[in-house]
Amino acid sequence: MTVGILDIDYHVPPTEVSNDTISAWADTTPEWIVDRTGIRTRRYAHTTDPTSTLAVAAARRLLDRHQADPSAIIVATSTPDHPLPATAAIVQGILGFRDIPAFDVNAVCTGFLYALRLASALVRDDPRRRPVLVIAADKYSTIMDRSDRRTVALFGDGAAAALVGPVPDGSGLLAQQLVAHGALHDTVKVPAGGSRQPIDARALEQGDHYFKMNGRGARDYALNTLPALVDDVLRESDLGVGDIDRFVFHQANLRLVEELAVKIGADPDRVPVTVDRFGNTGAASVPVTLAHSHRERPIAHGENILLAGVGGGLTGGAAVLRWHRTGGSDG
Repeated sequence: MTVGILDIDYHVPPTEVSNDTISAWADTTPEWIVDRTGIRTRRYAHTTDPTSTLAVAAARRLLDRHQADPSAIIVATSTPDHPLPATAAIVQGILGFRDIPAFDVNAVCTGFLYALRLASALVRDDPRRRPVLVIAADKYSTIMDRSDRRTVALFGDGAAAALVGPVPDGSGLLAQQLVAHGALHDTVKVPAGGSRQPIDARALEQGDHYFKMNGRGARDYALNTLPALVDDVLRESDLGVGDIDRFVFHQANLRLVEELAVKIGADPDRVPVTVDRFGNTGAASVPVTLAHSHRERPIAHGENILLAGVGGGLTGGAAVLRWHRTGGSDG
């Protein structure tokens, strides 16, 4: 049995945060932000809306089109509502599903690709072949140090939801690869808030409850790791770069997406971009970009799509998907 994405949709909050606003926070200029990142605006959720609100909004857009009976709910996030319970459990309750398992996956910006692999296994293991609801959602606006121009300019909030289920042979997920390199875990982190370092007065004073990133280290990891992962999944799929109709990369920043396209040999016209208008939405970045591209130009039956990204951990992942269109907005 082959498993694929049956349908996908996304949600970004309506409030735009401009480069003028970021510049005022971080003592920089809009020109510096565009030059270094290619980002012109990003979306922020309301301060009282947790990550689960974004996740539910994306899921409802999807479920409004389907009478889905999912066998499980997986939420990929690194900004959960609480340290515990899982945000997926909260989402399950709000959506009104009962009894089915619901759990979170934290591979930071690679979270959707990790969740997709897990969902594939769950579908194959289910005698009823029910779909799995995979949601990727992050609210990075809550963990930004607004005085740090290197990070606050990059991130926005958003969510995407996908139904993952059986598709005919020859379609669906043709190859998937995941990696982690934990020796590099300090490259991207929020130091405080876990069992290693609580959020106490000292952590607050030092800003250790905020997101921190070695930007050069993260960039080098992406440029070294992703091309190798892309080669692996293309080889496994028996496809070449020229056979891919859309390259959906993690939207870390526009300059990195452009570098990756050149290094991999991807036609820029086949590389959808959302980071310029939504910012880096973390785990939601890859599926938001896929869903936005589908909304702008519906994916045709039989299109080959490559998904690839890196995230904190450090983690990486890639997948090749052949779209199966069943009618309507399904893919």
